[in-house]
Amino acid sequence: MFIDEASIQVSAGNGGNGCVAFRREKGEPHGGPNGGDGGDGGSIRIHADEGMNTLYPFRFQKRFAAGRGQHGMGSNCTGKKGHDVDITVPVGTIVKDADSGEILGDLAEHGQSLVVVKGGRGGRGNQHFATPTHRTPRRAEPGGEGERRALALELKLLADVALVGFPNAGKSTLIAAISAARPKIADYPFTTLVPNLGVVSWERYKTFVAADVPGLIEGASEGHGLGIRFLRHVERSRLICHLVDAAALDPEDPDAAEKAVSVIEGELQAFAPELAARERVLCANKIEIASKEQIAAVKAAAARRGLRFFAISGAAHKGLDPLVTWLGSRLEAMHAVKPPVTPLPVPPATPDEPAGEPSDA
Repeated sequence: MFIDEASIQVSAGNGGNGCVAFRREKGEPHGGPNGGDGGDGGSIRIHADEGMNTLYPFRFQKRFAAGRGQHGMGSNCTGKKGHDVDITVPVGTIVKDADSGEILGDLAEHGQSLVVVKGGRGGRGNQHFATPTHRTPRRAEPGGEGERRALALELKLLADVALVGFPNAGKSTLIAAISAARPKIADYPFTTLVPNLGVVSWERYKTFVAADVPGLIEGASEGHGLGIRFLRHVERSRLICHLVDAAALDPEDPDAAEKAVSVIEGELQAFAPELAARERVLCANKIEIASKEQIAAVKAAAARRGLRFFAISGAAHKGLDPLVTWLGSRLEAMHAVKPPVTPLPVPPATPDEPAGEPSDA
């Protein structure tokens, strides 16, 4: 089950108390203090693992506690440190303080780790309090308390290309056609309830990752439909592939394609202006059943925006090779000249052309 939000409680271990003890050995009538220090409490770390792709395990385990430090002992023996706890999350997880909303870390790379709560410091034994004038101290420090926090985990999928569009625009069909992903496909709106990832191969051994984002509708940035719940999964993508169902455009409305494209653009802009400015490619989908006028209308909308245009059909497997090749080549060029896309700030809660032939735009 795909889960992209979770809340957990984490508690670090308390430090062990320092010890009050004195040497009592034959031949040492004036043995001094030898109380050992307490061990430090265990800490809790969160680390990213590319082998995970959901926060589902945190539906069942929500509390994590590290071990407390052992108390100090005589003969200057320091107590054992409390055991640390490692929590594994998927790559792309944002860790936030649930109370303040502060972002503690963005685990966007495999193996990246973050200490979320630190264990308490072990108390000092009475050996540390001996002075020339007070040689038999009978006091030691108590161990410090470990930190405690409520954490909110939020997963944002890592994908090179995000497929966006209205419900039933053919996003799931397209990702199933160009990758090994097998999302649910049906002829009713909101068939896709969770994002799907697919690895797309191009030029033999080269690959990139595409994400099928659940359908957007007008008002999605305000919570309509599936709302902003899945819009955030578009944030880390380098390219946005905007699909328009050309066959569904009203042939009697000359502005139908313009309206269809503008709605999705508006939702991206409302969610995050940086996202709306990200490089996009516009595709007229379902060309096997669309008319020449409908395809031409989507192509004209792309030309007005200076966007690359492709006429494709995921169901009929038409025009997919040119699209995949262009996406792969563009991503390769972006990797060569630009650093990775930085994550966007988390928003507050509350078509006539032969298939696959790009236009001059």
